[in-house]
Amino acid sequence: MGATWIHGIGGSPVYKIAQEIDSMKSDKPWECMDGFLDDPITIAENGYVLNPSLVDPISILFKNLMDFAQGKSISIGDVISAKDGNGNGSVGSFLRKGLEDYWELESRKLNGLGSWNGNDSWNRKLLEEAIFAMHENTQRTYTSANDLYNLDYNAESEYVMCTGEEITIAKGYSSIIESLASVLPSGVIQLGKKVCKIEWHPESEVGMIENDHDDARPVKLHFLDGSTLSADHVIVTVSLGVLKAGIHDSEDSGMLKFNPPLPDYKTEAISRLGYGVVNKLFMQLSPDFPDLDQFPFLQLVFLQSDSKVKNPKIPWWIRKTASMSPIYRNSRVLLSWFAGEEAIKLETLSDEVILDEVSTTLSEFLSNSSDSHEQCNGNVIKNSSKVDLVKVLKTKWSNDPLFLGSYSYIAVGSSGCDMDTLAEPLTKSGSHPLQILFAGEATHRTHYSTTHGAYFSGIREANRLLEHYQSMGYN
Repeated sequence: MGATWIHGIGGSPVYKIAQEIDSMKSDKPWECMDGFLDDPITIAENGYVLNPSLVDPISILFKNLMDFAQGKSISIGDVISAKDGNGNGSVGSFLRKGLEDYWELESRKLNGLGSWNGNDSWNRKLLEEAIFAMHENTQRTYTSANDLYNLDYNAESEYVMCTGEEITIAKGYSSIIESLASVLPSGVIQLGKKVCKIEWHPESEVGMIENDHDDARPVKLHFLDGSTLSADHVIVTVSLGVLKAGIHDSEDSGMLKFNPPLPDYKTEAISRLGYGVVNKLFMQLSPDFPDLDQFPFLQLVFLQSDSKVKNPKIPWWIRKTASMSPIYRNSRVLLSWFAGEEAIKLETLSDEVILDEVSTTLSEFLSNSSDSHEQCNGNVIKNSSKVDLVKVLKTKWSNDPLFLGSYSYIAVGSSGCDMDTLAEPLTKSGSHPLQILFAGEATHRTHYSTTHGAYFSGIREANRLLEHYQSMGYN
């Protein structure tokens, strides 16, 4: 339901820990997530499996564009002008400019042999746009951005991916957390203690501490149950979503507040940074489904919203879902990812509605069709009856009060500098420095949105405190 993937094993502290505690092996297949090892089948909402000759050039184009945006390559092949017309400075505008350049190049290649706007070519162009959109929607789940037009282009090349393959932890991410916590003394971790207010003292008020607190500790935590705790330092690791909710004027006693409020430069950085929602939907196939152990990894191609031939039976909240696949080989549990407003909509739907509308959508994709087109290979998955799903399980990250979303991204109008600003401690000097420190994925400029980024940020703040006390003569 939560974090699943190690995004690159090279240099990942999560992978290192998982190896050390033997979490990479398990007899239980459901944590192994090997369904993505098979070649995907790309299928359009009309029921046709799309020919690789149609899919592959668009997939390669998208990968080349993203590699260029992320600084992995200095060339985008034939699409040489995409970088020059980057609209609002977003990844979305860059990608669409690249697609337009590709179409212009293909149109010139025809050189009078056929019209790009003729009926056949126009159908092909619609499908190419839909395939491109499928990859865009996958990118939305990677970044949590509702709209790639709100994802900053310049920051994309600053993001650092760990090298090597992306894998899951066979014994689950919980094994990592349990290992980290096992070295702590018993009773140190207090559960069920939600912090609703953090009192601290800016440098100008440090002299007042002795009058305010009997134990002269500069920070005071107020819990929702009415209890308090005084401390020399607090490391705030709540999500960016919780910080965003807390800086808005709200009477909600459950929101995290700071007293006095965080300085303007800090709240402005929090406001500018992007924070989105990504949800998973697990679906269990009926035992009656034919070839139950051979359900493929599907890439779903939806015709775009302005297309007159799109299927009216498919609800809008499913139309930006890029894939559906078994969670492991031969499993009858399927997984799809949702991002942005579609992910938020998913949280509001009853299980009955989800079962019905996803079953209908799958049936439309897997239905037989007798016609064939030049851009399709005519293959269909042989299942003319409705696909029955018997159970669903979904995440609800936007409604979880401890997260209010999933993970952060650099929004247009923001920059990596805002993450550095968020990571700065309060206060930096005086007789009681480092009262409030900040950690979490949204405070790591190059590894945000990942568990290893969160881990790196925790190490950073631990080292900050160690260096502080070493400078004071403590060993």
